[in-house]
Amino acid sequence: MDIKAKRVQDSMAETVHIVRPNHLNGANRLFGGILMQWIDEVAGIVAKRHAMMNVTTASVDNLRFMKGAYQNEMVVIVGRLTYVGTTSMEVRVDTYVENKEGVRKAINSAYFVMVALDENDKPVPVPQLIIETEEQKVEWESAKKRREIRSQRKVEGF
Repeated sequence: MDIKAKRVQDSMAETVHIVRPNHLNGANRLFGGILMQWIDEVAGIVAKRHAMMNVTTASVDNLRFMKGAYQNEMVVIVGRLTYVGTTSMEVRVDTYVENKEGVRKAINSAYFVMVALDENDKPVPVPQLIIETEEQKVEWESAKKRREIRSQRKVEGF
């Protein structure tokens, strides 16, 4: 099977959510679990667009909550590929609160490892990633380091 390489922007995804009362935790901020669901969905969309097949979340790294989001705020979630292996893909997901003027302030970031699956839920090869910018090159090299750390954690059992 010939798998054509793709560019980062070919699979990028952005979603927008309004924080509703049912999304709030006891402190009247966006519940972290709701945000995790939203960012996992964006990571899945990015990976599925790249692989053009079903994917599953294998791991989540560096999930950082920097600031809360509150009722009626617009939450913008942007996902993009940073690295592609044989069957796995790393997706960076950045989350922002956007004000009425369109200014975005970062509130969360995370790296997801997604794996492409065939109809029997077995990992399958994915297209390679075309790196075009210096920023993409930096992300790729950082992703290789994160991949090594994940491998070491697996060997050490944590």
